[in-house]
Amino acid sequence: MKALRVLVLAAWALVALLPLVWLGLTSLKTRADTIRQEARFVPVLARPGAGEPEAPAFAATLEAYGKLGEVHIGAEQSFWQHLGHSLVIAFFSTVASVLLGTFAAYGFSRFRIAGAKDWLFFVLSTRFMPPLAVVVPILLVYRRLELGGTHLGLVLLYTAFNLSLAVWLMKGFIDEIPRAYEEAAEVDGYPLLAAFWRIIVPQAATGMAVTAVFCLISAWNEYGFALTLNHSGAITVPAYFAGLQGSIEGMPWPQVAAGALVFVVPIVVFTVLVRKHLLRGVTFGTIKQ
Repeated sequence: MKALRVLVLAAWALVALLPLVWLGLTSLKTRADTIRQEARFVPVLARPGAGEPEAPAFAATLEAYGKLGEVHIGAEQSFWQHLGHSLVIAFFSTVASVLLGTFAAYGFSRFRIAGAKDWLFFVLSTRFMPPLAVVVPILLVYRRLELGGTHLGLVLLYTAFNLSLAVWLMKGFIDEIPRAYEEAAEVDGYPLLAAFWRIIVPQAATGMAVTAVFCLISAWNEYGFALTLNHSGAITVPAYFAGLQGSIEGMPWPQVAAGALVFVVPIVVFTVLVRKHLLRGVTFGTIKQ
């Protein structure tokens, strides 16, 4: 049985990692190798004066990673500048979504609110409608407020769309925190806000980490609004890749693959940093003590 489990996990890992492996191999190729009709998937070190490797081998090079700092035709900034835009927008929208979602969830969980179930359903219903269905009115509003092409515009927009998810996720976690903790804090003389920060927030850290991962992934990968609202200025990486399609030189596939691998790194690093909270969040509330 143990060997079977290892075999199944190995097969699953191979399938899951295959796209990343393909990106890694593509990032080591020249553009000519990426558009060849015959498949070339065995990287070899190129020797000076040596001829072209025979299929399925190709001469590996790190040229694509070096060209990430160049400004390609059809773009106004380099990949690294667009990555900076993505980092700023995703970070602030995630922080805002988690904080506002935690406050709102605490209110729904601890206080009697008239029509609370109806309000919660209304909050959830905001995710039923496809975001691109409202892109035209949002575009008109942003033009009037001069928020198009700004970091603030996308931060506000991503926060608004992620807030419903944050509220529902955090409410489930806060509901599992015993009220006795807050009652004990009140007995000790803590005001409501102090009890929230010192009791609820540390206890809900697991839920906040889980919520942050989902909000970060949503903001990090969002494409439609980033492409529609930002023709210049704070253009994120997904919109930057789309803009390369009209390049006269043709799609620079090695640079796209290298950029995609770099683009994945922040999400992987953040997920690894909060992995303990994620594992605990999967089973949170399933075991009664």
